[in-house]
Amino acid sequence: MAPPLIQLKDIRLTFGGTPLLSGVELNVAPSERVCLIGRNGSGKSTLLKIAAGLVEPDAGTRFVQPGATVRYLPQEPDFGDHKTTLAYVESGLAPGDDQHQARYLLEQLGLTGEENPHNLSGGEARRAALAFVLAPSPDILLLDEPTNHLDLATIEWLEQELDSRRSALVIISHDRRFLTNLSRSTAWLDRGRIKQIDRGFASFESWRDEVLAEEERDQHKLDRKIVDEEHWLRHGVSGRRKRNVKRLANLHALRAQRRNYRGTAGSANLAASEAEQSGKLVIEAKGITKSYGERKIVESFSTRIQRGDRLGIIGPNGAGKTTLVNLLTGGMQPDSGTIRLGANLEMATLDQHRESLDPKSTLAEALTGGRGDQIMVGGKPKHVVGYMKDFLFAQEQRGTPLEVLSGGERGRLMLARALAKPSNLLVLDEPTNDLDLETLDVLEEMLGDYEGTVILISHDRDFLDRVVTSVIAPEGNGKWIEYAGGYSDMLSQRGADLKREAPKAQAPVEKKEERAAAPSSAPKRKLSFNEKHALETLPKKMETLQADIARLQRVLDDPSLYAKDRKKFDDTSAAIAKAHEELSAAEERWLELEMLREEIEQA
Repeated sequence: MAPPLIQLKDIRLTFGGTPLLSGVELNVAPSERVCLIGRNGSGKSTLLKIAAGLVEPDAGTRFVQPGATVRYLPQEPDFGDHKTTLAYVESGLAPGDDQHQARYLLEQLGLTGEENPHNLSGGEARRAALAFVLAPSPDILLLDEPTNHLDLATIEWLEQELDSRRSALVIISHDRRFLTNLSRSTAWLDRGRIKQIDRGFASFESWRDEVLAEEERDQHKLDRKIVDEEHWLRHGVSGRRKRNVKRLANLHALRAQRRNYRGTAGSANLAASEAEQSGKLVIEAKGITKSYGERKIVESFSTRIQRGDRLGIIGPNGAGKTTLVNLLTGGMQPDSGTIRLGANLEMATLDQHRESLDPKSTLAEALTGGRGDQIMVGGKPKHVVGYMKDFLFAQEQRGTPLEVLSGGERGRLMLARALAKPSNLLVLDEPTNDLDLETLDVLEEMLGDYEGTVILISHDRDFLDRVVTSVIAPEGNGKWIEYAGGYSDMLSQRGADLKREAPKAQAPVEKKEERAAAPSSAPKRKLSFNEKHALETLPKKMETLQADIARLQRVLDDPSLYAKDRKKFDDTSAAIAKAHEELSAAEERWLELEMLREEIEQA
């Protein structure tokens, strides 16, 4: 076996009293392709920064083979003071590198090289950053969400480009098809540790389920063993002091093992509130046309959408997907042609811009509209805390200002708002943005059970294949064609990939129209005063609780306490249990805030 190009050994990183990374091991051999999987906030991006040499761990070692070149793609690139995208990409080349690669890759990615890096859109910035890391043909590529903001055609180009290279890859992504096509091994970062298999992402979900099922069985056995030992403590204490001391110590060790166990995060409980059934015909479009100036967005398009259909709309950025949806749902009038909406339609929408909400309002206020503690879900009142828990929000977050929510939390909030409204037509614009794999699975299951009609815009090929029954794709010059089946079926029928991203010169026409319809984005998130204060004070509180637990434990360690002072034994046991609960709550809150701080810094 070839020596590793990069090796992380016993990596530990702790915030306060709570470990983020606990003895992480990661080896990357030449040409190896690893997908790094984990839930939002699990520390994936931090680990990749450690691998890139940008973050120093508390403990552990990082080894990079001498002479090996490493390139790291962050979620937000730093363009420095470079005046053009070409100058930015060329700055990453070494003297011996092929200087022509910079311009070649920029052209392949739809950029001229003359753009000002500081005026780029999200998709353009991502493409410039990809050219920067690809141009030197490094030995190791560390890629954090490389498909963010890319359209489908560019994602497929990137797959082919990476597949043709000999570079070792470590990839963080929520795009399952991208990971399946590129990865050969899987590193699962779960509760601070890495579990790894020499199989690609296609095998991950079944393997993960097996691991979690075995872990659940082990915890069940541990619980039974604790019950047995506690029964002995109450009823079976004998006069053999040494034996009793040892057995009581074993019981304490079992309890500590149970307390220290970090269970997996739960799954979101997504369920759409369904209105009365719509008519069989939902939408009928005949020959609709829409143009902006000389540019045709939709030209003579016709379709018939019936109850229960799941329609996917795809295309390059700037192709007119949002305009087409607005036309079909009656939010915009066509220049010519007719739109007929069916009877008894109740529509709920999820906007990719996540709507314009008061960033100072709280999570509970955003769900209830600022009216009490109840939210109407499917026409029936439900306590807001219970509904929050369905979407993986903790009770303590009810007063959290929206401005400090992470991208994934904002995505779940908007889903919660949209799904609470009774509907028989769901219109979802990029619903998978910022959602982790587990929540994506639940969203797919919910859409599969939804009895109404779904129209969605997405760049996630796997999501489209699993959810939609037909796909509408652009053919250029305003022409759109509907294909039966999912994204893969569309490619088979079409016989060719979609065109690459729309020319930059054309984009401002539709962007202006879409921006007019979209509310202004919320300001950059930041921690509130209370959250900053909690981050600073919780570590001291945790230390105090740990000291209290140690003091109480010393009292319980007296093997004769139970016999000579039953009340003191019971009171001390109750006090230590309460202290453990408070410590657990403090640690979870601190970790939540620290993860939030990290996500804000990366946003």
